[in-house]
Amino acid sequence: MAAEELKTGPLEYRSQEGRMGILGFWIFLGAEVVLFATLFATYAVLFGRTADAPTPAELFEPGIVLIMTFLLLTSSFTCGLAVNEMRKGNTKGLTIWMVITLALGVAFLGFEIYEFVHYAHEGATLQSSAYWSAFFVLAGTHGLHVTLGIGWAILLLIQIAKRGLTNKTSRKFFVISLYWHFLDVIWIFIFTSVYLIGMVI
Repeated sequence: MAAEELKTGPLEYRSQEGRMGILGFWIFLGAEVVLFATLFATYAVLFGRTADAPTPAELFEPGIVLIMTFLLLTSSFTCGLAVNEMRKGNTKGLTIWMVITLALGVAFLGFEIYEFVHYAHEGATLQSSAYWSAFFVLAGTHGLHVTLGIGWAILLLIQIAKRGLTNKTSRKFFVISLYWHFLDVIWIFIFTSVYLIGMVI
């Protein structure tokens, strides 16, 4: 990257450390793709093996799933707005949009917990069958990642409030935005391959 580009490009790319850090995180996301691909493959193999437990078509609630999808996809949009404010140097705007993003993420987790508890009351648990084991591990791993993302973002917002927007804090914020968008992409796959197909078949 030319010296002139380093002066005028996005703040998170204006140092060698920032560029290498972002590249390293892309590599990390590649490993995460492998993790979720393995979980999706396991789910596909065990699909339909519900034994005596309820089937997904009996338990999946379209309304709840649509609300969860709306919350998470909206949070991806507000996260993008936060990155836009960061690039303008607007710490207040960044904070406002990221707090909204995190609130949507927390709401998503609330619905997911409700969903898991409901399924358990209906007789679908991790021990009920091979299918439900695969479902809870896949959806639960995604939910755990969302939880970690929320905690990570809160700590970063505290750091930005103390230190302001620098090459280092902007790079960290850009990285958490990549992570958040990645989780939204994974959810789209869960929504289509798990919930939509599960409701039909």
